[in-house]
Amino acid sequence: MTTQTFTDTERRTTLAGLLIVFLLSALDQTVVSTAMPRIIAELNGLTLYSWVTTAYLLTSTVMVPIWGKLGDLYGRKPILLAGIAIFLAGSWLSGLSGEFGEVAGMSGMVQLIVFRALQGVGGGALFTTAFAIIADLYPPRERGKFAGIFGSVFGLASVLGPLIGGYFTDHGTIHLGGQVIAGWRWVFYVNLPLSLLSLFMILVKMPPLEHRRSGAVDYAGALLLVAAFVPLLLALSQGGHDFAWSSPQSLGLFAFAAVALALFLYAETKVSNPLLPLRLFANRVFAAANLAGFLISMAFLGVVTFLPLYMQLGLGVDATTSGLAILPLMAGLIVASTAAGQLVSKTGRYKPLMIGGAVLLMIGIGLLSRVTTHTSLLDLCWRMAIVGLGLGPGQSLFNLAAQNAVEVRDIGVATSSNQFFRQIGSTIGVAVFGALLTHRLANEGQGLDLGALQGLALKATASGAARHADPLLAQALTHAITGVFAAGLVVIAAGLVAILLIPELPLRGRQPGPEPVLEKEAV
Repeated sequence: MTTQTFTDTERRTTLAGLLIVFLLSALDQTVVSTAMPRIIAELNGLTLYSWVTTAYLLTSTVMVPIWGKLGDLYGRKPILLAGIAIFLAGSWLSGLSGEFGEVAGMSGMVQLIVFRALQGVGGGALFTTAFAIIADLYPPRERGKFAGIFGSVFGLASVLGPLIGGYFTDHGTIHLGGQVIAGWRWVFYVNLPLSLLSLFMILVKMPPLEHRRSGAVDYAGALLLVAAFVPLLLALSQGGHDFAWSSPQSLGLFAFAAVALALFLYAETKVSNPLLPLRLFANRVFAAANLAGFLISMAFLGVVTFLPLYMQLGLGVDATTSGLAILPLMAGLIVASTAAGQLVSKTGRYKPLMIGGAVLLMIGIGLLSRVTTHTSLLDLCWRMAIVGLGLGPGQSLFNLAAQNAVEVRDIGVATSSNQFFRQIGSTIGVAVFGALLTHRLANEGQGLDLGALQGLALKATASGAARHADPLLAQALTHAITGVFAAGLVVIAAGLVAILLIPELPLRGRQPGPEPVLEKEAV
């Protein structure tokens, strides 16, 4: 395989286009949350509330390894262009949901769920292909600083998303020729100009990256992967809320997922060009980096998801203030992610930064587990800043380690696998910690579950009465959430053990050189 060379202009233009693509994908995970109360009011979809997020999560997660493999087979550029086009179409249709009443028997809310699923299909290509293209353009030694920038963009999107969603929802309603366009629709329409700009930049300026591999798509593996993880994610996201964990629905979904996963693993051993080469798991760097990413993501999202709930009903602040209070966490994440990337590029070492990040994360979560109903917002903010500093290195370095440890032909699969395991970890974290929160609340004798608490939070913040919440409820909630934070410490400790198991291979420099030495040959 010949090594391609790229001009600095090609690299810079491609990098700019990828940053826009990455920002779009990251924003779409957070921008909808603040618009949801208005959306369910207009589309009469309270009973389908969680499905707007679940639909996007399901399709984007299961498509990540499929897009990664397609990129290895047919080249990154056409796959990225296809992902952007699908994401653009999904965004446009999501904005139109319910505008013309029922369509094909689907209510406005069902339309939104279907189009969000379509959006997720494209969104799955944006994350994984962007990181794989960076791996094509830059050697690992230089790649660290750019991976840090992308981690910072993710943190920035986590801050801007809720603010943008809230602004458009409250102030974006316009009147055109007697037609009213609701403000929440701009939450989706805002993707259109950015998608078109990135589409143009990548189509015209991005080099072709001719590194295609021969072989056919593993369609059987793709179908079995979808069959395994769609029921699993459905069970995890709906179990304990829409139906009990021990119900026939939950047990049936878990059983179906287990059978499909076993068939997937069997099928991957029988095809010549598998969707996920199981041989990669013999590489300790690849296996341990994915395990660490899974555990850290599980702890992170499982803990951070409930911070706004604690602030609104535990401390009595309004929704806008609770959103702004997350800024120190994201600022810490951005600073640490950028600094880690720069240090990796200078030193060529990533493992000490991974360990330091996990230790800082444990300290930050440990401090959060000590909060009470009397904790001031300022006191909470510095604790969250430490959490952000601990999270920063993990935003890019797990992926960098996996990419550096595999052959060039497997970079797409390595990238998508790391993203896939992190997204699965996030989903499981929210489900497991949500169930733990509900259980602890029941033990507190309040007889409230997570859904009831979210309803109370929505009602209180909408009426501006959050600060007057029942002190007994606030105390019970705070005690339950600090228990969730304490459980997060256990998961992070497991993640730290996984990090310690990652062999640190030298990062390749600018010279193309030979294929990387696998860890079993290096130690």
